[in-house]
Amino acid sequence: MKTTLNLSDPLLLRAKALAKAEGTTLRSLTEEGLTRVLEARTSGKPTKIQPITFKGKGLSNKFESASWADIRDAAYEMGSK
Repeated sequence: MKTTLNLSDPLLLRAKALAKAEGTTLRSLTEEGLTRVLEARTSGKPTKIQPITFKGKGLSNKFESASWADIRDAAYEMGSK
């Protein structure tokens, strides 16, 4: 199927140069790029987030019954020292 794409001049020049350097066609390079984008966006796999944990014994006695605002304020205070 034929179609027309409007690409920025810098992008088209880079794509043509890469296609030439790799001994392939602009069509092949474009198809590869579109295939990769479509596969990445339609894979249906959720992004896996690695939880960050710290070893320790929980909050110190000073903050055991403190509000989140108190803990946050103390953290910012410590960071400015």
